[in-house]
Amino acid sequence: MTAATPLAPLPLLPRLPNASRLVPPLSQDSLVPLAGDARSHARQEFSSLEAWLSAPSTLQLPLHQIERQQQTKGREVQRLLLQAHLQRRGHGDVGPALCVKQGNNEVRYTHRRLGTRSLKTVFGPIEVVRMGYSQAGADSIYPLDGALALPARVFSYELQRRLVQAAVQGTFQESIDGIADLTGLSVSKRSLEELLVDAARDFDVFYRERVPAPAAGSILVAAVDGKGVPMVKADGARPTVRLTKGQKANRKRMATVAAVFTKDPWMRTPEQVVESLFRLRRQTAADEPTPPRPENKRVWASLLKGKTAVIQEVAQEMQRRDPGGVKTRVALTDGERALQILVDRTLGVTLILDLLHVLEKLWKAAYVFHKEGSLEAELWVLDRTLRILFGEVSQVVKGIRQSVTKRRLFGAKRKSLLGIADYLHHNRARMRYDEYLAQGWPIASGPVEGACKNLIKDRMERSGMRWTEAIAEALIQLRAIYLSGDFDPYWSFHIEKDQHRIHPPGQWSVVLK
Repeated sequence: MTAATPLAPLPLLPRLPNASRLVPPLSQDSLVPLAGDARSHARQEFSSLEAWLSAPSTLQLPLHQIERQQQTKGREVQRLLLQAHLQRRGHGDVGPALCVKQGNNEVRYTHRRLGTRSLKTVFGPIEVVRMGYSQAGADSIYPLDGALALPARVFSYELQRRLVQAAVQGTFQESIDGIADLTGLSVSKRSLEELLVDAARDFDVFYRERVPAPAAGSILVAAVDGKGVPMVKADGARPTVRLTKGQKANRKRMATVAAVFTKDPWMRTPEQVVESLFRLRRQTAADEPTPPRPENKRVWASLLKGKTAVIQEVAQEMQRRDPGGVKTRVALTDGERALQILVDRTLGVTLILDLLHVLEKLWKAAYVFHKEGSLEAELWVLDRTLRILFGEVSQVVKGIRQSVTKRRLFGAKRKSLLGIADYLHHNRARMRYDEYLAQGWPIASGPVEGACKNLIKDRMERSGMRWTEAIAEALIQLRAIYLSGDFDPYWSFHIEKDQHRIHPPGQWSVVLK
């Protein structure tokens, strides 16, 4: 056994409150025993790995087999090296007692006892031996936990980060299997779900405190829409043997989806828009300039907050990005009247009806007159779209209504066409597309439509998936952070906030005597 090397005193660990002035040097009695064992075991494992790589039998193996076995063997070397590093850090003996704040009083924690906690890391499980300070009827305080910034959970922050990143991209089982392959650790689905809820708890605070990066674009765009999330059945719900008319197999709850970004103007003609929508000709880079990309796009959604709260968040995000109110502000929505009223009252922007929703209505009308998938239906929609883009909404509405009368349509067809005509008529003030295009404003909510798909549909609506409210909300928030490109800064922010919750600054001070 090699002798334990004297440890540096804990003042080198700045996370300890007041430690820079008050922590005395550690005595030889306070050194962690067997500090040399982990190092020597790591050397032995490394030598074993080196010998295995040089062995005649290994030299005959294909490379992919060597890679796989070397990863497993090398992980054990790194685990032992990390264990040795922790043993070198000492066990957090900062003196004979701690003075702990309890309300307006200060209490001395004089009972000291070494304890061990297990921690799962990306290299495998390790043990942390640390000194605990306690008194009767109170939880122990472990200075080393604060110095190392250890989480409350059994998973290290780095392992948590990788689990969260995997879970927002793939299914829970894929995430668990991927982490097992990478680290050799087994994580239960329940533990992963609890971890996701905990990891998302700082979502709102992060975006309230974040200062968005400056953007050169002169147009500040907001878009709001809704997307259903399949939910688990309520407790006590009876299974349905056969669905009746109008019933759906999945019970969905609507999430409010929002996007905010900055953009440069992009002037286009109605003909150019129609060409891009209907792909009338093969375009090349020489035909059209590259459209300006959204800057600093943030997408997010909420299942629990409701439309009013999410739209208020949109207003706050726009104000953070444009505190002086110098940018042109526009918002794109569908034709839902209640949503439009909320957006108009809260944001105070130019409200634009999303052209994609107009196209949905036009296709529905076309299939009343023509066979689905027919060239006649496509030409009908193309013609009406072009006329609407030229500002002729009233003429299109008039034409649809006249067609109902002239063709003597009744029943479902009549009801459908008149409903579409009313939709266009009621939204005509938000369909001045000729003016919007001339000023270079966006007329279609591609970013929020993409957010509905990327943020929710691609992850939350896979075959057989059902969600509880808490898990769905947490996963949507974490996926929004990931898709907005904010995951790394958010994770650092989350660790900082989590440490303040676990180890409040000024919670204790060292008693020297």
